[in-house]
Amino acid sequence: MKRAFPAAAAIRPVPLVLGLGLLAAVWVAPLPMWLGSAFAGHMARHMTLVALAAPLLVLGWPALGRALALSPLIAAVLEFMVVWGWHLPRLHATAHHSQPVFVLEQGSFLLAGLVVWAGCLRAAHPLAGAGGLLLTSMHMTLLGALLILAPRDLYAAQLGLLPQLSAQQVGGMIMLGIGTPVYLVAGLVLTARAVKEREIAA
Repeated sequence: MKRAFPAAAAIRPVPLVLGLGLLAAVWVAPLPMWLGSAFAGHMARHMTLVALAAPLLVLGWPALGRALALSPLIAAVLEFMVVWGWHLPRLHATAHHSQPVFVLEQGSFLLAGLVVWAGCLRAAHPLAGAGGLLLTSMHMTLLGALLILAPRDLYAAQLGLLPQLSAQQVGGMIMLGIGTPVYLVAGLVLTARAVKEREIAA
């Protein structure tokens, strides 16, 4: 059985408004100019969608969480495929040069984030949700570390730009700085909830 949200909380205005506000901000704000490069701006937008806006929307709109909730493991694997797929150099370049593909990329990031948070926060057992979030934290950490430690710019050739390794490294640090702690802390919160429930049951 899925973990039910309180019936009275059909809509929770504060997290819902915050989530929608973040969505609007990341698509309107000139992130590449503020952060010094298109790739850093891309990563800030990506992490805002999957790690900040998505959980707020799931918390603020429980019906959305019910509609999108999958098994935490399946949800985590789907997000892994979406995130790593769009960060392959050829696909990243295609989204950079094509507005329709860019919209598809951003929409798939948001949907993947919603599916992960819906599945993990609504899991029948908090430990299952924690596992999904911790798995997501691990693959975000791995991708961020790869971007930081790569000896060359992985995207310049496909984008037709001069190599800019520092911009790639900033993008990796943004992924580590936002994605890793958000998923890790949320996973630990669910773990603590599972322990508490077990103690009460005992």
